[in-house]
Amino acid sequence: VKGDVGKIAMGWLIVEDLVIVIALVMLPLLVIQPGESMNGAELAGSIGWTLFKVAGFTAIMLVVGAKVLPWVLVRIAHTKSRELFTLGVLAIALGIAWVAYALFHSFALGAFLAGLVLNSSPLGHNAAERSLPLRDAFAVLFFVSVGMLFDWKILINEPLAVLGVLAIVIVGKSIAALAITTVFKLDRATSLTVAAALAQIGEFSFILAALSVQLGGMRQETHDLILAAALLSISLNPFVFALIDRMGAKPKPAVKEPPSVASLI
Repeated sequence: VKGDVGKIAMGWLIVEDLVIVIALVMLPLLVIQPGESMNGAELAGSIGWTLFKVAGFTAIMLVVGAKVLPWVLVRIAHTKSRELFTLGVLAIALGIAWVAYALFHSFALGAFLAGLVLNSSPLGHNAAERSLPLRDAFAVLFFVSVGMLFDWKILINEPLAVLGVLAIVIVGKSIAALAITTVFKLDRATSLTVAAALAQIGEFSFILAALSVQLGGMRQETHDLILAAALLSISLNPFVFALIDRMGAKPKPAVKEPPSVASLI
């Protein structure tokens, strides 16, 4: 990511993903199944205990990532076997994800922490390079599954509802981003570019919506609306950037001052 604008937008998107990961862990506690009852004190206690476990697990993983995993990866790298190194990276990532699922029923949390742990290693960039083919393969499978879940009939049966959700995503998130960047006194070009970058729904929203349907906290029709709006917002995002560029959000190149006469002598 190059430039301050890219760093701000990327950091914002990472925070959004982190919030959704926490929401994936909290959602099973917040959805009350039929026939069950829970008072406010019990709910607060469950949420607090879960957050404590998540914080503890995160701290342990970060400590392990800083102390143990670099040593393990270096030992594997000394074997000079690319296949063994790739297998080791995959085993570490899937192992952390499995532990997170066993504790919190969330592969997403484990995968997120696995990325942080591997990134903290001196061989993190090498590990990321080795995992690129797997990332591309899983990305293809992910979007294939999203396409299989998408019900195109929702565009015909509920066009106004789809447009309403899409407007909330594109317009609502953009206005919120503009407001926050204005509070922090960022320039107009930066604010508009960040707003354009955030005028979409991330991939984690698909997982959150699917989990809500699975737990009975969301109707299938609502899930279809979110999925349709998400796909449309991702598809329309390049056009949003083009519109922002026409509005003058493209940063102007820095103008170099001519050398002074004294410097030429």
